[in-house]
Amino acid sequence: MSGFFKSSIGRKVAMALSAFFLMFFLIIHLAVNITSLFSENLFNELSHFMGTNPLVQLVLQPVLIFGVVFHFVMGFILELKNKKAQGVAYARNNGAANSTWMSRNMIYSGLVILAFLVVHFADFWVHEINVKYINVQPEDPSRYYHELVEKFLPMWRVTAYVVAFILLGLHLAHGFTSAFQSMGSTAGRKATLQKLGKVYSIVIPLGFIVIALFHHFNH
Repeated sequence: MSGFFKSSIGRKVAMALSAFFLMFFLIIHLAVNITSLFSENLFNELSHFMGTNPLVQLVLQPVLIFGVVFHFVMGFILELKNKKAQGVAYARNNGAANSTWMSRNMIYSGLVILAFLVVHFADFWVHEINVKYINVQPEDPSRYYHELVEKFLPMWRVTAYVVAFILLGLHLAHGFTSAFQSMGSTAGRKATLQKLGKVYSIVIPLGFIVIALFHHFNH
């Protein structure tokens, strides 16, 4: 297994698999959060289920955290490997002429997204840990909606969310197709995957942006 991760193909496949997992998580996360736009009760019910279900808390949540860390660590490793090989690569071709700006700067958008995730985890996950295990408070199934709204009251936080999700959209625009390509799944359908990737990279970030703006301007 260690040999698999040492190979270039192995690292790219591992990166792609973690990307698929995180992209699926984004769909689920958006599906839950979008309910806060039209039903406070439904959002509270879904959030309470996600926040108290043992399978989610003890299995899926640790897997998610591992997936996030793994994806970014693997991304940095691949970037370093690419930098080392850059001398050979640029001797043969002009990198800027053969790739998009986003594909050449995935590491920078990734760093901003990682910084955003630290803030996001502090806002929600660390808060949940504090409520449930440190300063233990009685469980209130109706608290989730009001906590969400409260987070989006400060303009600085909403601005940070908007900027982060715009960068996430740019990151996904390249990463979506790249993940399929790493798995060897683009043969004969690259154009279709690129179109699907564009839709995904717009709809998902836009959904989160709408949620942040809605709660900021409506409360």
